[in-house]
Amino acid sequence: MILLVRHGATATTGSVLPGRAPGLHLAAAGRDQARRVGERLLERHAREPIRALYSSPLERAHETAEASAQALGLPVQIEPSLLECEVGEWTGRSLSELSALPEWRTVQSSPSTFRFPGGESFLEMQDRMVATMDRLRSAHPGGTVVCFSHADPIRSLLAHALGGPLDSMQRLSVSPCSVSAVLYRDAANPVVLLTNSSSQSLAELTAQ
Repeated sequence: MILLVRHGATATTGSVLPGRAPGLHLAAAGRDQARRVGERLLERHAREPIRALYSSPLERAHETAEASAQALGLPVQIEPSLLECEVGEWTGRSLSELSALPEWRTVQSSPSTFRFPGGESFLEMQDRMVATMDRLRSAHPGGTVVCFSHADPIRSLLAHALGGPLDSMQRLSVSPCSVSAVLYRDAANPVVLLTNSSSQSLAELTAQ
């Protein structure tokens, strides 16, 4: 089972597309969200030990993961493939500015056809997320691991796990510090157990 956690809120969440720009840290609200996620994961850990914690190298994700690491007594392993999508020339631009561009409609309705100027395509992002889950699943057979990542990578992975087209990813909500859970019986038959949860007990998640 893989638990996917979006990082906590930052000062620019909902207003700026930060991409992979360094130096963006959790806001006070984000630190509180990260602490609560750690508490929820600890409940899970007490019932069924979590094998490992993996995090995107960006500060906002790593800081979120560190709160859980302290709660669980596990180290955080940096996994570069959990990075945010490379948005290239759109890095750091305001969402209000970007939403006025004609390309924004493509991002929202047909992301499978879009590549960020000077950056990554949504398909490339999804492919690396799927490959990462396969690798982690193989590294921890039968166990539970937690991946701290970003909204779009998580959305793209969930769309794949649900068996839908990549273009359906924008119908999935992934809020700051929400938890989604995917059970991998094998690579071809993942089961989505939970999406965008901010309060539901993680201890009760089962394969049934």
